[in-house]
Amino acid sequence: MDFEPSDDQRLLVESVTRLLNDTYSFAQRKSYMALPQGYSPEMWGKFAELGLLGLPFAEEYGGFGGGAQEIMLVMQAFGRVLVLEPYLPTVVLCGTAIDAVGTAEQKRTLLTAIAEGSLKMSFAHGERQARYDLNDVVTTAKKSGSGWVLDGSKTVVSHGEAADKIIVSARTSGDRYDEDGITLFIVDANAAGVARRGYLSRDDTRAADLSLSNVSVPADAVLGEVGKGFAVIKRVVEAGIAATAAETVGAMEAMNEMTLEYSKTRVQFGSPISSYQVVQHRMSDMFITQEQGRSMAMLATIAFENPDEAERERDMAMAKVGIGQAGRYVSQSAVQMHGGIGMTEEYAVGHYFRRCMVIERLWGDPAYYLDKLAAEVA
Repeated sequence: MDFEPSDDQRLLVESVTRLLNDTYSFAQRKSYMALPQGYSPEMWGKFAELGLLGLPFAEEYGGFGGGAQEIMLVMQAFGRVLVLEPYLPTVVLCGTAIDAVGTAEQKRTLLTAIAEGSLKMSFAHGERQARYDLNDVVTTAKKSGSGWVLDGSKTVVSHGEAADKIIVSARTSGDRYDEDGITLFIVDANAAGVARRGYLSRDDTRAADLSLSNVSVPADAVLGEVGKGFAVIKRVVEAGIAATAAETVGAMEAMNEMTLEYSKTRVQFGSPISSYQVVQHRMSDMFITQEQGRSMAMLATIAFENPDEAERERDMAMAKVGIGQAGRYVSQSAVQMHGGIGMTEEYAVGHYFRRCMVIERLWGDPAYYLDKLAAEVA
């Protein structure tokens, strides 16, 4: 894969950067957080106008036919300003699932609506007892006539409170840890029996815990093949890892720029702290770590399009470890270099730190993936 941007990709980055520079200052972001949805519906509409919501989808669904590299560029730009809108759950996670195994009608209906900005979705898979094990599913779906009845609960569903539809994983056969027997369903968020408890996550984004009690869904709510949803879930997680790795790179760039600027203006013992060698060394280490993280984000982007499943899983694990470690080092160093002000809600760097720490744990922390890598060579 050639990572030298094409002319179209440069125009994409320029358009996204221009929009965010005009509309997503730290003060503006705080005002979006205060809105009932926890993000700006107006910004969501602007993303649709710019074509970002249909970026990875085929033209027949109102998209642009972009790939993993285009998503990487957009997510990196989003990471620089800590975008709050539900782009990750709607476009990246649910979009990947629908595009991979959706019927022609599901793609036409759902992807088109996502691209035009009229549909927001969430991917509800995680359960309280499962931690990072994707195959640990106890939510059930039982046949009822031609449809299904769902019972169970999901936790930390990103933007689940504002979603119009939710992709829910449920067990249709097998035991708790079986990979076979997991099925994906497209559930109306306002259906009878669906309860959502929304809350503010540690990274300033909204999430929800989802309760399903005797929720009836029709036969055409099944996404993909019955009992074969585990492979799709893994594919969705891979898309999420690649996207959030790029987002972390954008966040590290912003933190390094903030820290460099602060070091030039913060005076200690009569001189800017940037004049001290120990500060210069730390800044150099932060930049080097950022670039190492960029390489890991590129690895995840390459791996996402690798047809070899074993190689793809290994590279994704390596990328998850590398970007997690890089994001932690840069964000902790940025807060430390800012001193007390870095710990305040009024200053941006602490918010970048929190977002990086949340991303580090999404779908598994570095220790979890290091164990997986070690098991391959044991």
